[in-house]
Amino acid sequence: MKTIIEPFRIKMTEPIKLITQEERSAALERAHHNVFLLDAEDCCIDLLTDSGTGAMSTDQWAAMMLGDESYAGSKSWKKFESTIKSITGIAHVFPTHQGRAAENILAQTRLKPGDVVPNNSHFDTTRANIEFVGARAVDLLSDAGLDTTLEAPFKGNMDLEKLRNCIAEHGADRIPFGMITVTNNTGGGQPVSMANIKAVKSVLSEHGIPLVIDACRFAENAYFVRELEPGYQDRDLFSIAQEMFSYADAATMSCKKDGLANIGGFFICNDDRWAEEFKNLLILREGFPTYGGLAGRDLEIIAVGLMEALDYDYQVYRHATVTYLGDRLQQLGIPHVRPVGGHAVFLDAKAFLPHIPQSEYPGIGLVNAIYLEGGVRAVELGSVMFGKIDGDGTETPAPLELVRLAFPRRVYTQSHFDYLIEVLRSVWENRDKITGHKITYQPRFLRHFTCRFKPV
Repeated sequence: MKTIIEPFRIKMTEPIKLITQEERSAALERAHHNVFLLDAEDCCIDLLTDSGTGAMSTDQWAAMMLGDESYAGSKSWKKFESTIKSITGIAHVFPTHQGRAAENILAQTRLKPGDVVPNNSHFDTTRANIEFVGARAVDLLSDAGLDTTLEAPFKGNMDLEKLRNCIAEHGADRIPFGMITVTNNTGGGQPVSMANIKAVKSVLSEHGIPLVIDACRFAENAYFVRELEPGYQDRDLFSIAQEMFSYADAATMSCKKDGLANIGGFFICNDDRWAEEFKNLLILREGFPTYGGLAGRDLEIIAVGLMEALDYDYQVYRHATVTYLGDRLQQLGIPHVRPVGGHAVFLDAKAFLPHIPQSEYPGIGLVNAIYLEGGVRAVELGSVMFGKIDGDGTETPAPLELVRLAFPRRVYTQSHFDYLIEVLRSVWENRDKITGHKITYQPRFLRHFTCRFKPV
């Protein structure tokens, strides 16, 4: 089997620096032991997120120079709208400055206190926007998705029986829409099968409930469908994506993922009333409906990036990169979510650090240890990000304690990952020295971004 090479050449470089361990310790102390508060220049390899951190192609850079900055009805808007409609087939298209803006306006226009929104797994901003208006975000992940060691395809699927029970418990009138996230970031970057999307749509339709797809990584999910789901091996990713969106009544997207852009997002829907209400609030918060908080050059970049993300050779390379790291962690015995996801490798912090109770946030201990060891910034997806706090202050831990190593698109080479493997191996060999943490300050919503920690 031939080596899978990067399907691009490097045309520009950006210097990175590796500060000393003593300097990293001081930097982490200044950041209150929260890697979100570190300066980026103090992170030699930054795997905090794959959102907006990728490198653009020559075609995207060229497209940027064509940006039409007209306030209304620009040529760049027409390209943006046409590209999204060709992929999704959905009638109304609204640009936003990023995905959470689309989530926010959707929640503000469609939800009220007491409503319930089922999903396979809500990610952080989706959950926060739903809860901010007083509604409830419910995760209905399949049981397979909760087993980090199980080697099975489509562990991001929604459990259909749980969905039926949710509708029976709360009533269809309290569920303005259901969601499904592709790929399932919260559950370890695991894909969702086309059969599951179709079945979820069918169950919701029985009760007149619309389906909204969180489409941040729709192209990566299309790749998994082609590789793993019977009947799709001879299909191109574009047609698979078209089928995926054919089951949706609406969708939100952060184009900072599979739009291969550094900023941008959109909301799309088929319902004229939804569109009218969304448009009115969009004008108030983001801008005119044909630019939605974006410059014309951003609209051009996204129009190109959405199509590049559906290139099969690009997806083969991206998945090979994730698999490369996952296979070496498997050889070292380092616990992580199996199989590897589409955009990241997720370490199992609970299995990595069994001596740290969930109440002391093992994911934070592991994230900080990785930074101290090698200057690599990762992110916790565990009880800090997804724990639930009741009205009396009682905290319920998250079902999974994960640390995500998210891969910026077209940024790092194999030697960077070889260095990362060395760092992780050293942390693994010294894991008994890692301690838990307690929170000394936290905001009400999205606490992981700005809360402060102290080692226990």
